[in-house]
Amino acid sequence: MVGKEKKCIGIIFGGMSNEHYVSISSARTVFKSLISKTNKKRFRVEAFYINKYGVWFDKDQSLGILKENKRDDITDNYQVLPKGAINFLNNIEFQSIDIWFPLLHGLNGEDGAIHGLLKFTQKPLVGGGILGSALGMDKILMKKIFTLLEIPQVNYLAIQNHDLNDNNVKNNLSIEIIEKLNLPVFVKPANSGSSLGISKAKNKSEIIKALQKAWEIDSRIVIEEGLDVRELECGIIGKFKLSTSEIGEVSYSTDWYDYDSKYSMDNKIIIPADIDSRISKKIKDIAIQSCRALNIYGFARVDFFLEKISNKIFLNEINTIPGFTSKSMFPMLWKASGLNIDQLVAKLIDISFDL
Repeated sequence: MVGKEKKCIGIIFGGMSNEHYVSISSARTVFKSLISKTNKKRFRVEAFYINKYGVWFDKDQSLGILKENKRDDITDNYQVLPKGAINFLNNIEFQSIDIWFPLLHGLNGEDGAIHGLLKFTQKPLVGGGILGSALGMDKILMKKIFTLLEIPQVNYLAIQNHDLNDNNVKNNLSIEIIEKLNLPVFVKPANSGSSLGISKAKNKSEIIKALQKAWEIDSRIVIEEGLDVRELECGIIGKFKLSTSEIGEVSYSTDWYDYDSKYSMDNKIIIPADIDSRISKKIKDIAIQSCRALNIYGFARVDFFLEKISNKIFLNEINTIPGFTSKSMFPMLWKASGLNIDQLVAKLIDISFDL
């Protein structure tokens, strides 16, 4: 990044997503990094907080939230409904922003919505574009593209355009799932993150409950066969050339890697993962191939399954705005690869200025 003048980084966080509090935690981590001894010489920060109702707060209030460094529920004071029409443009003083750093996980963030909005400001942003974000967020479209490219995935079914408020529909779908997939299965909202809305189902009654749970988050649902697997993850950064991090493994004590276990201190993180070098290379190659296929760049985390009995690799999903919390895998992967959090954040900004 050329020039000695400090660049102004605009962090956007919170949002209407069910990952609202994860976003706040990620934003606080990035903020601390940007004001570290090294980075504060290069960057200054402005912040834009969006509450659960879609209300944008001004930069002073938003920066205060990042500086509070208290429990997430402290922001409950900011969860107010607008008295009139929401005019978020009133609170986006973006003229001084040099580059945006959106940290909105899930709805209106990873789906490309915020990228489309920020495009009108004619300022660069950290991360990918509209297309890659939308495709990476929607598990159905993502899986269909990977199927065409013969990228290995677990067997799955896609459900869309069904009214799951109708018990007969749920019953018929549960029968179809049992006929076409081996049990147990995982039922997932097509557009969600942090394992929210996901259920593991071992029989018909559990499948019906799982469908209802996923339906409450998204009308598009993915059902996947549940295999006995290891959870492996790989970080990606770059634009014209994508670089991969070390491969990491998450070992958890729960039955599966759900929301609670993702943010639990009981997980065992192993970086680099104890896997054969050929498997490691194949995972890195697939990670780059899959990101290229969806036009994902900037940064991302690519998640894999490694079946224990066969050592077969299956691509699980791509996260286009992975977490930056103290328990998030993405910064840990890059720390093990030689970039601490301060260096990683600065690197992502530099990459984005070169886009």
